[in-house]
Amino acid sequence: MNEFAFKCAMYFIALAFSLAFTVIVMPPLIADPDLLGAIGAGFVNPYSSGYSADVLFCWAVLVIWVFYESKALDVKHGWVCLLLGAFPGVAVGFPLYLVLRNSQIEQSSKNIQ
Repeated sequence: MNEFAFKCAMYFIALAFSLAFTVIVMPPLIADPDLLGAIGAGFVNPYSSGYSADVLFCWAVLVIWVFYESKALDVKHGWVCLLLGAFPGVAVGFPLYLVLRNSQIEQSSKNIQ
């Protein structure tokens, strides 16, 4: 896969999830703006609890990765992806971080040569 296809795929995933999130979550949230209730609704049964726990742990992995690479590889602005990973979701923050990371690492390698 070339870089263009990679970036397009990552942007597509982030955009597709954002659209799905908007269509699925926003109407009930606008009707009842109880944010804590909305968060708690992700844990209403064992199946949704399992998926919600998976998302929370994936976000924790992303946090550790972003902080590590900010020091080890000098990747900047990863915190924006962490915010996007918290809202609307990891399916937005993670692919955008990969694009951000890839661009910065590629730029760093060009500066070295």
